[in-house]
Amino acid sequence: MTRKGAAARSTGTRWLSDDELAAWLANSAIMISLPAALDARMQRESQLTFFEYMVLSVLSEEPERTMRMSRLAARAAASLSRLSHVVGRLEKRGLLARSRLPGAGRATTATLTEAGYQVVVAAAPGHVAAVREYLIDQLEPGDIAALSRIGTAVEAAINRATAPPGTSAP
Repeated sequence: MTRKGAAARSTGTRWLSDDELAAWLANSAIMISLPAALDARMQRESQLTFFEYMVLSVLSEEPERTMRMSRLAARAAASLSRLSHVVGRLEKRGLLARSRLPGAGRATTATLTEAGYQVVVAAAPGHVAAVREYLIDQLEPGDIAALSRIGTAVEAAINRATAPPGTSAP
């Protein structure tokens, strides 16, 4: 992803410097390996995928443990299609329930059941331990603020780039 000399100038591409490339590769490793490690551990310890845990966790923090599916998809950083598939699995396990939102066309809500709440509460300590072990405890105190700032900036850039035309990104 770096290009030196005339080739770099002729394409008009802003190639990555050596330092930028090193930072990109280090973060690419995090983006790929961290979710996989969290997923494997969650499945082993809680019989939930990392994504299932995130869906249940987001709902557990909402008033009445209910949220519109479209908003839940955005909060879980997933397509509505992926979310619907996972919600279907969780619904079959009795961990949440879907219902149509009256007067809102095809809008659907997801509600965490009491059984789902108990599952997410039981899984939370293991999830937090994994997040600490794999990420948080590996950082210096000043790195936490930097990581937060970086994550917020990257998420904002992605939201701007992926917002439908004529809308503002969240």
